[in-house]
Amino acid sequence: MADPKPKKGGTRTYLQWTPEMDTTLLDTLVEHHNNANRAQNGWKPHVYNACIKHVKETCGVDITKDKIQARIKTFDKHYEIISKMLTQSGFGWDSEKNMVEVDSDEVWSRYVEANKEAGCYRNKVVMNWQAIQTIYSRDHVTGVGVATPAESVQEQVTPAPEESPEVPQKRQRTGEAILCMMGEMRTSFDETLKATEPLPMPKVTPPTEIYDALKKLNFEESDLLKAYGKLIINERLFEALKALPEEIKKPWLLSLP
Repeated sequence: MADPKPKKGGTRTYLQWTPEMDTTLLDTLVEHHNNANRAQNGWKPHVYNACIKHVKETCGVDITKDKIQARIKTFDKHYEIISKMLTQSGFGWDSEKNMVEVDSDEVWSRYVEANKEAGCYRNKVVMNWQAIQTIYSRDHVTGVGVATPAESVQEQVTPAPEESPEVPQKRQRTGEAILCMMGEMRTSFDETLKATEPLPMPKVTPPTEIYDALKKLNFEESDLLKAYGKLIINERLFEALKALPEEIKKPWLLSLP
């Protein structure tokens, strides 16, 4: 395990986050997320105190609110990039390897052409994905609480300029792929889009709908989180759940591998 103690580099002090520290921090955030301990502009002050205390007691490391906020930015980046990929056909989540799984190199190459920020995630291990989903997914959809780490540190989030269309479910026309790669001027880009049919977008059920449906089944918290983690990345599983009679929905979910 890497030395978790702060290291000095020049005039700044750097903290090496270990997997144990990440897990401990996220456990605390999930607990307070479930207890609605968030204000409109970020986590409530006592949540940071709880995180500092829990990491100290569990890992023996002193951290500060600033260090927590910086780490939350990393979690949010993982959520934004990975959850976007998982809405596309050909992508899934490998819970054993803790990384994104892709149907083929072709699917990956075409996606990264239009979403270059995802390039480093082909073989990137992201631990605690289920916990990261829990503390971010509902907020990103509803706009309640902390939608991004910038909001959690009370900074104004400025929306990025609209990018080229995401890779469609099956294939993308050659002309459109070239426009995505070359980054044509906006005027030319809009004119080209008007001459083509709209690209089909995959159906994505809002995470709030999945979470609310599971709450009605009176799960224990650990079982609820497991079921949520499976349904959030598999649209067909949630459709299958809705088709079942109420009395067998919970047994069916508990039987899933």
